[in-house]
Amino acid sequence: MTSLTPLDEPALARLLEAAVAGADPLEVMPPVDGPPGWPPARREAFLAFHRARSLDPATAVERTWVIDVDGAAVGAARLEPHGDAVEAGVWLSRDARGRGIGKQVAALLLAEARASGAARFVASTTAGNHGARALLAGLGAGLTTEGDEVTAELRLGSAGGSAAAGREW
Repeated sequence: MTSLTPLDEPALARLLEAAVAGADPLEVMPPVDGPPGWPPARREAFLAFHRARSLDPATAVERTWVIDVDGAAVGAARLEPHGDAVEAGVWLSRDARGRGIGKQVAALLLAEARASGAARFVASTTAGNHGARALLAGLGAGLTTEGDEVTAELRLGSAGGSAAAGREW
């Protein structure tokens, strides 16, 4: 069963474990100088990034959830308000990709977006992220491509489907 757990300190620790076990740092956080992989400095940067964006009331700009499947953390989902829209983002660990989890997460995020009163649901991905593009198009989102960036937009006034991605949308 797929569920979203609101990010707090214990959930953040579980999210870091999922990232270290199943994602490249560049898939789940901004670049950090240093050796590849997950050295201590990058792990600390991951924690600081999420604390600043979601947990610290003085700096939070988005709501973030840990994606849990049968009680195990497998990724993160977020919604960031932008005027009448919410920008969605999802990343899944490698072993969770291609199993339909993204579609379930998208349905949960769409429900959260509608409950927040947002008029539009937007997301972005890369041209090469075929899974995310198919998922977003399957929701009924209009896709616009500019270079390697693909932007999806779905008006929330109409009935929507479900969806998600392998990397950040």
